[in-house]
Amino acid sequence: MLYNTTHTNKDTKKAINSLLGIPYSFFQALKLKGTGSKRMIIDEVSVGFKNMMNSVSDLNYGNIELREKGVLVHINKGLKNFSWAIPYYQLHIYKTNGFSIHAQGNFVRFKHNKLLKENKKFIEKLIDFKIKNDEQYDFQHL
Repeated sequence: MLYNTTHTNKDTKKAINSLLGIPYSFFQALKLKGTGSKRMIIDEVSVGFKNMMNSVSDLNYGNIELREKGVLVHINKGLKNFSWAIPYYQLHIYKTNGFSIHAQGNFVRFKHNKLLKENKKFIEKLIDFKIKNDEQYDFQHL
């Protein structure tokens, strides 16, 4: 689900919190050694997100926030902010020409550069959270 988070909105905050869980507290974030990525350059997005990208040749930036039941992908367009709420069970991560996040029929691909390399430990943590979440839905094999 995509939300315009430029201005604080109680309904949006409630919807995100019910879908992904509340943000980690300051002490939980310290214990986890951070719950947010550094900013990364967005290389490409799906057709559904094209209207959120800068139309001129400006760079588009985004970052990722971990939550208990999913992730928030924050995208900046000029002075506007958008947040894409993705529960872990819908999240798919690919390492192709860069790093891409796919869910709900859309995707965001981050450019493979120095900024992406700085987030390597965060991406590994994100994958660990996804695996840990998937383990609680262990299916029985026939």
